[in-house]
Amino acid sequence: MSVTGPQGFRAAGVTAGIKANGRPDLALVVNDGPEFTAAGVFTRNKVKAAPVLWSQQVVSTGTLRAVVLNSGGANACTGPEGFQTAHATAEKAAELLGCGAIDIAICSTGLIGAQLPRETVLAGVDKAAGALESTAEAGLAAATAIMTTDTVPKEARHVDEAGWSVGGLTKGAGMIAPSMATMLSVVTTDAVVDAATLEESLRAAVRVSFDRLDVDGSMSTNDTVLALASGASGVAPAPAALTAAFTAVCKDLAKQMQADAEGVTKRILVRVSGAASEDDAVTVARTVARDSLVKTALFGSDPNWGRVAAAAGYADADLDPEKLDVTINGALLCAGGVAAGDRTAADLSGEDILVEVSLGLGDGVAEILTTDLSHAYVEENSAYSS
Repeated sequence: MSVTGPQGFRAAGVTAGIKANGRPDLALVVNDGPEFTAAGVFTRNKVKAAPVLWSQQVVSTGTLRAVVLNSGGANACTGPEGFQTAHATAEKAAELLGCGAIDIAICSTGLIGAQLPRETVLAGVDKAAGALESTAEAGLAAATAIMTTDTVPKEARHVDEAGWSVGGLTKGAGMIAPSMATMLSVVTTDAVVDAATLEESLRAAVRVSFDRLDVDGSMSTNDTVLALASGASGVAPAPAALTAAFTAVCKDLAKQMQADAEGVTKRILVRVSGAASEDDAVTVARTVARDSLVKTALFGSDPNWGRVAAAAGYADADLDPEKLDVTINGALLCAGGVAAGDRTAADLSGEDILVEVSLGLGDGVAEILTTDLSHAYVEENSAYSS
């Protein structure tokens, strides 16, 4: 159970006909209250999709009643017509739910540059509204309807012993890099929380979860994470507890995205320690994670620590080559900037790889989730729009 786990939420996922393959392609998540608190985090790409521009406006009020999400088209780089489609979608959902369009967020994912079939989308909203339920099956249907190149739906939930919970769904498999990923995510909670605290918890969670997932260095036009709070549990948790719960759910979803990334054969965790600051640790870890030669070496199960050292060296962060250590899957291969031990000691035959880089300069620590660069990734993305 995901977004329908917390009290006060219903969801639906339907086949509207946006996708030519006849698969589910439109989801609706509704907050039935009694509170309608909301917050959002969006892509930092300067080229923003119409639904991002719309949702940034509506979530600025600190309240939302519902979210409409579609796959099969990003509605990005579609000009005024695309924005009008996003607006019309919100108006349709508002009409069905008895609220204003300002209370409806819109999310889209798919191919950039194509107009969404507006009437098809609006009919899909009508269909989804008629299918709304609070069951686990309804939450799964919503998670399934937003998949694009994903192979499995992605859901997570955290239940607090005090009687409140957090649930989430997400999609994302490619064009994954901060801000966030080519991802849409809705996280719900039945906790009683004000808008400012909800936003703080969401941003803190995203910073160490979705923002630490970097598959291919490409930042999407559509990235959106929305948090909705119904207050239906009647419990007001401490802000730290809420943040911890949001972080647990978002980290779970991020790891599911990593495991389902396009063409993935290796799940890679790059851990940097001993940096002069956390920002430096993030920079080095992200640089190593994005480096094509590192990614191809790990695809080939080659513990080529020299590529890791080289990537760390060109990162925009403080680094002393004579203090640089590189360990791969527990085998120390570089110590003090020179070869150490036998590289064959690093067993990369499995699907999980841990790359550890120690800089010896301070207390900064950070981790980045990434994947290898495989033949399948190239093939899938060379034919994405065909």
